[in-house]
Amino acid sequence: MDITNRFAMMVDVLAEIAQEEQAHSHSGTPQSPPLPSLPTLKSVLADASPLPHETLFLGLAEDGLPVLLNLLDPIPGPILITGDQASGKTTLLQTIARAADLLHSPSAVQYGVITPHPNEWKNFHRNQNNVGIYLTQDDNAEELLHSLVTWAHNNKGEQKSILLLIDDVEAVTNLKQQAEQNLRWLLLRGPARRVWPIVTLNTTRAQSMKTWLEFFRTRLFGYIENPDEANFVTGCSNHTLNHLSAGSQFSMREGNKLVNFLAPTIDYSPYTPKHDSLSDSEGSLRQS
Repeated sequence: MDITNRFAMMVDVLAEIAQEEQAHSHSGTPQSPPLPSLPTLKSVLADASPLPHETLFLGLAEDGLPVLLNLLDPIPGPILITGDQASGKTTLLQTIARAADLLHSPSAVQYGVITPHPNEWKNFHRNQNNVGIYLTQDDNAEELLHSLVTWAHNNKGEQKSILLLIDDVEAVTNLKQQAEQNLRWLLLRGPARRVWPIVTLNTTRAQSMKTWLEFFRTRLFGYIENPDEANFVTGCSNHTLNHLSAGSQFSMREGNKLVNFLAPTIDYSPYTPKHDSLSDSEGSLRQS
């Protein structure tokens, strides 16, 4: 069975589970049906290989193609991952980081993490692509922002890309004024200088972060129960996101429609790509 058929079957099962959860919720008897077995990130990357050198893996779309970000094209800008509590925002952020570990050398892609819960990232500490995991309120988090701005200013044709992974961007906006200014600069100018902010935000806080949301043209959505909140973050009144399976399914805008995609299960065993990467013209892929 090819990857497209396997994914289509999985989406059907996840949709049935979401409907059952909603039915149980309305009946007052909430239950948690077991999730279907998700493909591992390693197996998905093996099936999708080879991928272009300049792309970052974000997930697996319904049509079986990888969702990719072209690190040489700044047009998508910084990326926002938003959804309800426990919708899988951190999981998706870690999927992106792990894919970078598996597919890119440290000389090509590195990442730094700012998070209120460093223990959630304990499996990433020794990864060569990881430049550091910083507690949000620690001075080192502010120093990371400053260092990235300095690196970006001095970046003259540097081929390396650096991912700035921020779990809960709202907390970072409450740091010192200089740190906030550095974050604003990175959101505005970073992708053009090969620094890519990829951040999470709880949907319930989106209204209070309205001025910050304007930085994000590219948004990835997890499960959102409230239709009004879904409409606000998607910018469209006819999009709902309460059909997604929390923790594994996500959605992104493609024109006027939403395209669902999957975050594969992260495994931490070693992996070596089967082939060298291809150029864009040689591979069929979906890009954000």
